[in-house]
Amino acid sequence: MLAGPAVAFLSLTWGACQSLAVPRVAECGLSCSQGFPCKSRGNRNRNIFNSFCQQPPTSMSRPVLEALTLSTAMKCGLPGGCSLLLRVNASLTLHESLRGLEACSMSLDTQETHCQRVRFPKASYQPQVGQQLQVHFDCFEVSVAQSLYITLRTVPNFCGVQLDQQYHVEDCSDEDVGRHVPACFAGKLSYWVDRSRKVVLVQVPESGGPDYYVRLCLKRFTCEDAGAPVRVTANRVSRRVSLPYNQELSCLCLEGWSATPDAVRIQTCPFEDDTETLWDAIHYQPVSQALSWEPACPVSGRVSLCWRPGPGARCLELQHSGRPARGRVRYLFVDTQPQLCLKFSTRLGFRVRCPFQQRRFPAWKMTVRPAPAPGRLRVAFSSPSPARFQVCLCPQGKTWPPACRRVLQASSIPAASGDPTEDPAVAFVDIPRDEACAPSTCLQGRRTDVQFSAPQLLCDLQCAAAQGPAA
Repeated sequence: MLAGPAVAFLSLTWGACQSLAVPRVAECGLSCSQGFPCKSRGNRNRNIFNSFCQQPPTSMSRPVLEALTLSTAMKCGLPGGCSLLLRVNASLTLHESLRGLEACSMSLDTQETHCQRVRFPKASYQPQVGQQLQVHFDCFEVSVAQSLYITLRTVPNFCGVQLDQQYHVEDCSDEDVGRHVPACFAGKLSYWVDRSRKVVLVQVPESGGPDYYVRLCLKRFTCEDAGAPVRVTANRVSRRVSLPYNQELSCLCLEGWSATPDAVRIQTCPFEDDTETLWDAIHYQPVSQALSWEPACPVSGRVSLCWRPGPGARCLELQHSGRPARGRVRYLFVDTQPQLCLKFSTRLGFRVRCPFQQRRFPAWKMTVRPAPAPGRLRVAFSSPSPARFQVCLCPQGKTWPPACRRVLQASSIPAASGDPTEDPAVAFVDIPRDEACAPSTCLQGRRTDVQFSAPQLLCDLQCAAAQGPAA
């Protein structure tokens, strides 16, 4: 009782699997239905948009072109794989003024056009006027993932009697195409990275087909050259290629493609996870006080300025410093402080870089000492160059920014020698001791003549014992 349904199920499943394969053809050519004697006029190239047409005869009361269907076929006579062909099937009604049919295929990428024309011998079809005829073109060579514009016209070319259709050839994700077409073999490239020599060693597979190209490129909006392409000829003994590189970048990719028109290019990126070098592309211009970051690879995320209150502390973001990471990011009038950093936030997490930690970037300092007047403390600022500062009193806590309850501007004092290159510029402000020494109170010093500067905090001052500078 179970045998019949089980066999039927197997038959249906097999038929569905077979339908997924691209149809094979042994020889390409053209044919017409009902044994009609079609004659090919060969291939030719021309501009299909600049073709002269003539008005159709009045006896052509309805369109003679009825249908245009397109499909992909595969020819597998090559030793190394198969080639793809476009099958163009046309359905038309014979008319006494019709002498033939022309089908043209234009690549939307290169604008290259190929046309095929079939002639109808007048003596052969005159008795069949008014009957339907099927014409099959099978010799349009196409490439993987190629986008085409197909035009079907009458011969002679009657104005308005035309069928058009766009077609997209299967790509390498199609299992049958990816397995048998040499252009898809780029996905099977083997490579090794020799970091000590800074080269990528590529092993091009034996395909038996056309020549092959490999190169390194920087994948931005398009894959831009990062070295000259290397051509691997079909008869080359060694299939190994050495491609040198300068820097390990996440967008530095290996690209391979067949030496055929409109060949599909497949890429793989050996350093895709090596993103550390992107965060180091930081530059500072002392004259304009501009801090900029311009990564070599496209990055999706956010950039901001932040500051660290102490060693190992979390980097706190400065207000109004957030920028989308879209190419170059530039900040004007930035103070060169060791605790001022750039923070990069991406889907992989965040990175922090502090470009001013080197000694060549001198920074200002804030100290507290007794003021000349009784009952007051002096907050003094030393700076390698003239600058303006302010001091505010704020409650000690974890929130940022703190809510300062009083703001005091520091007064500048010129250098003792009058030459700021020899002695640091100094500014100060005197604060009542009872305010500065109140419990849970911090003194926050900030530079005010730049747009971005990290504050300095002095908390829990030992006022009773403070007789000298306190940092």
